[in-house]
Amino acid sequence: MKAIVFDEIGSPRDVLYLDDIPVPQVSDGEALVRMVSASVNPGDFLFIQNLYPEPKKPHFPRQTAGNHGAGIVEAVGANVMLEPGTLVAFSYYNSWAEYSVVPAEWLIPLPAGYPIERAGQLVNPITAWDLLADSRVQPGQWLAVTAGYSSISTMVMQFAQRRGINVIAIVRRRHQSLDLKELGAAAVLDLSDLKTGIRDAVIEITGSAGLSGVIDHVGGPVSGELIRTLALGGQMVINGGMSAERFELHNFDVLLSSVEIRANIYRYFFSPPVEADRPVLREIIDIFGQPGFHVPVGGIHPLAEFKLAVTNSLDRADLGKQMFRM
Repeated sequence: MKAIVFDEIGSPRDVLYLDDIPVPQVSDGEALVRMVSASVNPGDFLFIQNLYPEPKKPHFPRQTAGNHGAGIVEAVGANVMLEPGTLVAFSYYNSWAEYSVVPAEWLIPLPAGYPIERAGQLVNPITAWDLLADSRVQPGQWLAVTAGYSSISTMVMQFAQRRGINVIAIVRRRHQSLDLKELGAAAVLDLSDLKTGIRDAVIEITGSAGLSGVIDHVGGPVSGELIRTLALGGQMVINGGMSAERFELHNFDVLLSSVEIRANIYRYFFSPPVEADRPVLREIIDIFGQPGFHVPVGGIHPLAEFKLAVTNSLDRADLGKQMFRM
């Protein structure tokens, strides 16, 4: 079968290649999934660079890349209740390939006919849902989201709009190809066209209310400014680090406003779904699958076009999510 693999730690631009490898064999408790789609995510690049903690580490030679995707159950091992033919999504390993073997407990069944380009990126709406919950922002309050054109940020905006939460989308530069206000942003803060400081701009937009929460995918000095703009009891939720720069704070920036800075770790990073998760997963899957929920897909590629998919993901987030279709 075809798979995108790598033999050493490094930049995804440099170490990935397409190869023929054997179809994996199913053991007890596992399912063989014929992949139909897989998303390209920043976390996939962290895995390739060996930046994730144990146990999410690559194993050589020919480690298959990709951690999230969807496919059809082809065969199952002993003690697996899923029926062959079931469409499933998962966050595990080895998704950038024509077939993957996944422990059944990690598989999330989807309705037949669920949109394939959405099934392959279920990690994103789950993450967006949890980020919004972690921010603790209430209806009528203000939330800032950095990397406003990223897939997860656009999903946060849409979930927030459904709950009556006001969102300021922070972008490095506004693009005409995607109107974030149509996706639920109450305001867009273009850093390339900023006439005042970030704090002053936010205070003006919010009518002096300030921010009750920040969801940050970037880091750097902008993050420090946003923290200092949080209202009393506000939350900063860190979900990424796209910038190589750092931010600085004084203890009083946190203490005097009683703000909280916390990390978001994807809920299925270390452990698989449990039965108690089923109701919220059904709700997320239902909303995410609706035609009115906008999901910018920037490119659907065969595995052979992995270089283009990786480059677009790294350099052109404004295009939308890059996907593989097998």
